Amino acid sequence: MDNIDNVVVRPRRKPEAARSLVCLGFCGGGAGPYLPWADVLPADVELAAICYPGRDGRFLEDHAEDWQALAADATEAVLAAATRPYVLFGHSMGGWMAFDVAARIERAGGRTPDALVVSSANAPSRGLTPRDMFPAQSDTDAGLLSWMTVNGLLADYVLGNEELREMALELMRADIRVRDTFAYTDGTRVGVPLQVLTGAGDDVIVADTAAQWRALAGGEYRHVELPGGHFYTEEVWRSLPRFIPALESVPAGVS
Repeated sequence: MDNIDNVVVRPRRKPEAARSLVCLGFCGGGAGPYLPWADVLPADVELAAICYPGRDGRFLEDHAEDWQALAADATEAVLAAATRPYVLFGHSMGGWMAFDVAARIERAGGRTPDALVVSSANAPSRGLTPRDMFPAQSDTDAGLLSWMTVNGLLADYVLGNEELREMALELMRADIRVRDTFAYTDGTRVGVPLQVLTGAGDDVIVADTAAQWRALAGGEYRHVELPGGHFYTEEVWRSLPRFIPALESVPAGVS
């Protein structure tokens, strides 16, 4: 990683912060959707959003070829961001990535997060099922653009520019290909406190998700159901860090 500032995006630097919220991106997303959270974090928490290759400040780099490549890159990035105690967060595909990264760091004896927070994701132990494979490789460009627009991944200026639309589609399809190579390794669990967030109206999430995630937690576990669908309501998404108790205490933990 030649330029760490392109990999670990800190919209508001806080040298005296007690801890960081380190965020891993979802399918088709970059660091951008997380950056407004800097305004709602506790004063002593710094936001650090991880940028995957092929987007934002790393747009000149090739996209990861498969899950293993992206997980290795993300693990290195998280460890680079972990200059102080931290909470690791991932949404949707990023939730599986955060779980995978936390497990890798734990196995390697690295600096583990104070807590792992997984949002809008079924337990990876189910394996990759059709329910989790959305958007899909078979979706048309129009279908993908519609999905990204509905979920707030495309700004108006992107929709109005053919070249930017093509770049957004290329990024989404690259992430879909990576996601579809995911495979759960039997027995993988995490020992750090685990919090799972799900949307009450998210039809992607299976009924027993909370119990399945609980089986993957070697330590403290918490499940919170929030209003809305896969990205909750707009109000909830804007203030999502407020639903993470681990950001409010030192040492951080999930009760």
